[in-house]
Amino acid sequence: MVQMTQGPDATVEGNPTADAHYEHPHPRKGFFTDTSICIGCKACEVACKEWNRNPVDSDYTLSNSSFDNSEGLGADTWRHVAFVEQDRQRVEEARESGRALVSLGMPTLRRAPGSGTGGVDDAGAIRPSARTGARSGPLDGPIDSSLAVGLQAGPDMGGLDVLSSLGSAVDSSAVDTTPPDTPEFRWLMSSDVCKHCTNAGCLDVCPTGALFRTEHGTVVVQDDVCNGCGTCVAGCPFGVIERRKDGIAQPKTDRSPAPGVHAEKPSKAEKPKKNKNSGVAQKCTLCYDRMTDGQTPACAQACPTTSIRYGEREDMVASAQERVAQLHAQGRTEARLYGANPKDGVGGTGSVFLLLDEPEVYGLPPDPRVPTRDLPRMYARAGIAMAGMVAAAGLAFLGGGRR
Repeated sequence: MVQMTQGPDATVEGNPTADAHYEHPHPRKGFFTDTSICIGCKACEVACKEWNRNPVDSDYTLSNSSFDNSEGLGADTWRHVAFVEQDRQRVEEARESGRALVSLGMPTLRRAPGSGTGGVDDAGAIRPSARTGARSGPLDGPIDSSLAVGLQAGPDMGGLDVLSSLGSAVDSSAVDTTPPDTPEFRWLMSSDVCKHCTNAGCLDVCPTGALFRTEHGTVVVQDDVCNGCGTCVAGCPFGVIERRKDGIAQPKTDRSPAPGVHAEKPSKAEKPKKNKNSGVAQKCTLCYDRMTDGQTPACAQACPTTSIRYGEREDMVASAQERVAQLHAQGRTEARLYGANPKDGVGGTGSVFLLLDEPEVYGLPPDPRVPTRDLPRMYARAGIAMAGMVAAAGLAFLGGGRR
């Protein structure tokens, strides 16, 4: 654990691979997921399953609780696109909560240079927020005050030509890409994934060494080492990692050599077939096999709107901060970052998200905290309690006598 071996600030603003003692330093890689341009196509989910040959996780039936039928991350689903429908009132509440964050140091609407507020110093320069790590300050171009009233304006794609990116020969300049005006509700769509934490709880508690930190700063499970104990499941503050179905880990001789094979009803003379890595903890590897060959992870490669971006984490955080500033300039104060703060309970995450509402709306903990962070204090308190009990027992024997 980083906090126990190198001190609580050892990896702040740094690379967690320092604790892994790699001889040759590598830049930390990660994702930036911009939920403001996610269209919910689930191409990332499909690409992830196809590349990793993960088994299906349902019987292709409706969940009856949402239009989202995969419902969440799990051992078989390493990328999950959530659908959240919101009415006008909730949108306004999200905007107000975003304004509260703006007053705490998030990027703000443009102010005149020298005003000394809203993250702008006397020279009118952009400076980082100590609380969120986001940059705030003067923004290029005038602000249309009408955008700050009512519901959001159409998202700025940041110069992205979607049709060209898809290889279409259509002249995108002649196509009306303005989102429809839906004043009564909006959809929030977010592609969730393993966070690849700086201080990873799953990595801290694994008793077999099945989980390891790669040279790119990501956390990967070695399925041939995992014994299926499930300790890492409890150690993840995000509920990402999970054991694959069919109970406890099966002996390696009973595991099906064919990836993606589901259990089938066997004949009387046959043994039942097992899912690949049945009972073993599984999660996103950030396509470690592709990364080692210099390729982009499958989900980011398949995303048609560049909602999922992949690269060096430092660049991803910078892009995320610029995008938040851009949305705030449009009056969309509900935009905020998640995972970019190196002083949160997990030391920041490798997967950074731009959210349009509070984290709980997306099923994310508002204040993630790695469980092992409190171990030193817990041991200290246990030691004090034990010493007190020993002292009390000693006083009882010394002070008492035979009567």
